[in-house]
Amino acid sequence: MKTSFLMFAAMVGIALLNVGCASGPPATTAERDDMHDSVNATLHRVNDVDPSLQNYLNSAYGYAVFPSIGKGAAGIGGAYGRGEVFERGKFVGYTQMSQATIGAQIGGQSYSELIVFEDRFALQRFELGQVAFDANVSAVALQAGAASSSKFDNGVAVFVAPTGGLMAEASIGGQDFSFEPQ
Repeated sequence: MKTSFLMFAAMVGIALLNVGCASGPPATTAERDDMHDSVNATLHRVNDVDPSLQNYLNSAYGYAVFPSIGKGAAGIGGAYGRGEVFERGKFVGYTQMSQATIGAQIGGQSYSELIVFEDRFALQRFELGQVAFDANVSAVALQAGAASSSKFDNGVAVFVAPTGGLMAEASIGGQDFSFEPQ
């Protein structure tokens, strides 16, 4: 039991340390290639879960893909992830998400996140750091047919696909984003 708690505390600490890391693209060409491969694998995986998502992306102005966001909490929590941004299907830069929360929460999890922008204005707000989601943001859990019934809220739609872990929470906090053009 003590070992499990120490492992959990270490995971929370790592998640909290990542919140607030410097934004920007991956440092090396190999890291950029790995990121791009992870983004492509994530897009294939989520399209396998919901084939209607591809039509949703094709009709959107742009989207951001976070292959893996790590989240951990024990009362105070944090999450962090990096990804790529696309405009009309073309890669335009890198993005970073950080989140800090406080409230009744415990556990750790990882998930992929896809943010879809309805129009140029929504993408520009994101690139300028003017998009932040509060804890009550309406994210759609990715499953078959989810995209075909989704609607944009203020020009943005969010899809999440859990990849591991377990977390119980009732917290307040928000996701903040940064953007670095390629």
